[in-house]
Amino acid sequence: MRRSQFFIPTLKETPKEATIPSHRLMLRSGMIHQTTSGIYSWLPLGQSVLANVSRIIKEEMDNAGAQHISMPTIQPAFLWEKSGRYDAYGKEMLRMRDRHDRDMLYGPTAEEVVTDLVASYVTSYKQLPFTLYQINAKFRDEIRPRFGVMRGREFTMKDAYSFDCTFEDAQKSYEAMFQAYIKTFRRMSLNVIPVKADPGAIGGNMSHEFHVVAETGESGLYYEKTIESLRDTGTLTTTEARNYYAASDDMHDPDTCPISKENLCISRGIEVGHIFYLGTKYTEVMNFGIAGENNTTLYPHMGCYGIGVTRVIGALIETFHDKKGICWPSSVAPFLVGLINIRIDNEDTQRLANTLYTSLKNAGISVLYDDRNERSGGKFADMDLIGCPWQVTIGPRDAKENKIELKNRHTEERQLITAETLIPFLKTQIMSDE
Repeated sequence: MRRSQFFIPTLKETPKEATIPSHRLMLRSGMIHQTTSGIYSWLPLGQSVLANVSRIIKEEMDNAGAQHISMPTIQPAFLWEKSGRYDAYGKEMLRMRDRHDRDMLYGPTAEEVVTDLVASYVTSYKQLPFTLYQINAKFRDEIRPRFGVMRGREFTMKDAYSFDCTFEDAQKSYEAMFQAYIKTFRRMSLNVIPVKADPGAIGGNMSHEFHVVAETGESGLYYEKTIESLRDTGTLTTTEARNYYAASDDMHDPDTCPISKENLCISRGIEVGHIFYLGTKYTEVMNFGIAGENNTTLYPHMGCYGIGVTRVIGALIETFHDKKGICWPSSVAPFLVGLINIRIDNEDTQRLANTLYTSLKNAGISVLYDDRNERSGGKFADMDLIGCPWQVTIGPRDAKENKIELKNRHTEERQLITAETLIPFLKTQIMSDE
């Protein structure tokens, strides 16, 4: 994409309402625009990141055997009345009436809708198990929206729902989703800790929150050092998570903590995901019984699995930024390469910049080419703010020798290379990142 044609309204000054890095940088880099309190428009730069994060989530859901569907965001109230949650949910639910005077709501979640959907078609245990998921908008009317997309009212969420015949089968589905979450966040380069969560009135020990370790996290995290090594090697399972200590503020008691101070890590965390065994809570109350073996009737066991997609983007920026701007991991970056032509009026820089821009696109490498006739200082500042993992600078002196300066946005290391070696180098980096 050419910068001169790209709708990206960057800001030099930080908006007063932005108090944490992710909120400040998303507004300044032109990723989002606040439409009203807690509700944002996603602009082209932000939409690119949103698409990349959603793609990774979708791929890992598919790899885990889940199936992609789409359910309505506007839901009939009678389904929630049937489950008993319509009055219990509280003011966070946005309620409305349609032109026929029927009570409706903007869905904060979809347990009722998916249960009704599956109940319409599944009549026998032979049709189970399976897991369905969607990635779409949700709405929760937060009383005090703050921190940008970290605690907004409208947000994008991935929610999945498993259906199994028995508790033992439900454990297997839960384990598959647990592993999918670990892989998903690792692909985004996020340092995530699975924390045992309070199962509430349902009981049992199958509920985990996934927290990204970040200084600006809302929750305190307390966990054994061993969890980090197991997570990083991809061998962390729900069994391991139960065997090792990990808790957030509401579950940690310093007086009864079983871990010594030497082995206890204490940090802050941003919750980006939550997985939960629901049991037969919804299938029973919504009268979803199916034919079991030996002429029995069984109520399917359900699990629900959520990832706050837009919240993940906030967590990514909280994790990967410096005083200049965002430092995107390659897997989620809106563009892998930021191409800067210092002198638009120079024939050598124009020739080399246009050649590289075309070559990068043809090689399938996303590139943002700053072709504006502006001062180089402003171009460098904007590119650092946007946070492309690699920056390529073309100046008159180097262009005569067909050379470019390549900068690693994370390390700030610079090197002078020939233009011909750029794409092979980047492809090697892409392969190593994957």
